Amino acid sequence: MATAKLTPLQELEARRNAPAAPKRVISEEEKATRKDRVAKAKDALARSVGARGEQVAPARAALKTYLQRLNEPKQPDDAQFEALIEAPFKVPPRKKTNDRRF
Repeated sequence: MATAKLTPLQELEARRNAPAAPKRVISEEEKATRKDRVAKAKDALARSVGARGEQVAPARAALKTYLQRLNEPKQPDDAQFEALIEAPFKVPPRKKTNDRRF
């Protein structure tokens, strides 16, 4: 059975007449959690402005991405979020080398 290919105008009309996706209902508890997380993320961004180190720039970028993608359904759990908040201030461990020069 061959399917008829729709013209661009027909595709547009089909999309316009398609039923709308159901809206996601956000509970009051989830709203409070999100509001608290936004405040913590903005605070971490503000405090990390003067921080130095190789970990600061990627950590700030991750925080900004988190804030941009706040409305997406998949959000990090509490442990991942805490690690995200602490990342700009946590100095990464030094890499061990086999170089034995003094």
